Amino acid sequence: QVQLVESGGGSVQAGGSLRLSCAASGRMLGYYYVAWFRQAPGKEREFVGTINWSGYSSYYADSVKGRFTISRDTAEKTVTLQMNMLKPEDTAVYYCACDTDYGAWSRSVHDYDYWGQGTQVTVSS
Repeated sequence: QVQLVESGGGSVQAGGSLRLSCAASGRMLGYYYVAWFRQAPGKEREFVGTINWSGYSSYYADSVKGRFTISRDTAEKTVTLQMNMLKPEDTAVYYCACDTDYGAWSRSVHDYDYWGQGTQVTVSS
């Protein structure tokens, strides 16, 4: 069992930065992937980026590439989403999720087994 708790959401003006954290509890294995997804009102949940728990690889959606960075700290058991150059279209509830299946990384919500409760990010113009 893996439990995830997000923190760090809030409101910021366009061009600003926010850092989200996802605290994991339970046994985390090297081949797990921890991802960030987001969901804006009236839209489907979308992939933001993911990182291998071993830290060797990370992948991002085109919409955030170059602006967002995912990192993990295995000692603290946290995954951080650093968001820079924020835009109003980044406004959403952000969720972290964990894929515990062995294999390639995924951007599909259906492949992630455990989810946090979400944290709101609001970017004003």
